[in-house]
Amino acid sequence: MTEFAAARSDQPGAPEEALISLDGDLAGGLLILCDHATRKMPAEYADLGLPEEELQRHIAYDIGVGPLAEELAERLGAPAILTQFSRLLIDPNRGEDDPTLIMRISDGTLVPGNRGVDAGERERRLERFYRPYHRRITATIEAMIAAGRPPAIFSIHSFTPDWKGMRRPWHAGVLWDKDPRLAQPLLELLREEHGLRVGDNEPYTGALSGDTLNKHGTARGLAHALIEVRNDLIAHPPGIAEWAERLEAILRQVLQDEALYKTRQYGSHADDVVKG
Repeated sequence: MTEFAAARSDQPGAPEEALISLDGDLAGGLLILCDHATRKMPAEYADLGLPEEELQRHIAYDIGVGPLAEELAERLGAPAILTQFSRLLIDPNRGEDDPTLIMRISDGTLVPGNRGVDAGERERRLERFYRPYHRRITATIEAMIAAGRPPAIFSIHSFTPDWKGMRRPWHAGVLWDKDPRLAQPLLELLREEHGLRVGDNEPYTGALSGDTLNKHGTARGLAHALIEVRNDLIAHPPGIAEWAERLEAILRQVLQDEALYKTRQYGSHADDVVKG
């Protein structure tokens, strides 16, 4: 167990330190998720040994996405679930067996507090932060299905403009795997915006086994998509407001399609089964 591990990490974490859950219309057909909403860490983790300037970087959280998710949820009256811990503690957008679940080095920065994480500390972080978030997502999906409409899931992330010396040309990207129902209209409508360059499964792929949308979208046959917004575009309130307005208008249009609210059973062929 690392010297930076929590003194009381053997106790189950309170949900409020793992997530915030915003109320919304359970029958509205949309659930907003934000995996990397904040850079918060409990004080006993001593910032994992990192200086403040490192915790302000994209390695600790997705810059701008927390306020954007909250603003969009309010505009649309949609339920939203946002993490309340830094991705450096544990990354909720990874499978539990993913080697990048707890990063020891991130974009060239060594993370001292993760250097000596053993199986016990890994399990403590899973149970204190990671699992409460995913349990709340599952419970919210179940409540929305019970309310009469399986939700489309919309996950909000941001990406750094420069990566390993390369300038990324996109303003945003839409990530998806097998289900095009939400992703394709999002791509089309975003690309209609003058001057926007939008990536299709760029700058990352949406086909990541065990990630949030794989776990709660693909595995359950729910329509879903993940948007990545370049983080300098939403680092300040005017940019957040601009993107909230843009996404509100697009989602209001896309969500009129009743095909989004049917579950699918994914197989190895294109003729996936659609269930009413």
